[in-house]
Amino acid sequence: MNIYVGNLSYGVSDDNLREVFEAFGTVSSAKVITDKYSGRSKGFAFVEMDNDSEAQAAIEQLDGAEIDGRSVKVNEARPREDRPRGGGNRGGGRNNRY
Repeated sequence: MNIYVGNLSYGVSDDNLREVFEAFGTVSSAKVITDKYSGRSKGFAFVEMDNDSEAQAAIEQLDGAEIDGRSVKVNEARPREDRPRGGGNRGGGRNNRY
């Protein structure tokens, strides 16, 4: 199960997050999402757990819990939506070329 963790302190690392979730079972991956330019945390992360019942227990126990001084939001991650990329109308709303 893929788990979303929001409202994270900017000081939380992948390893910190893995440690917290390993109290509930085996963690396949723990990834704090960072800004690609600054490298700074964006304040949310994803944790992958193979066992759904362990993942559900982690969600129930950790949603609203305090991690590194902040009350976090924990729930099952939603599938990523396809977003249109690039382009767009650059003509200021005009559809003709001239």
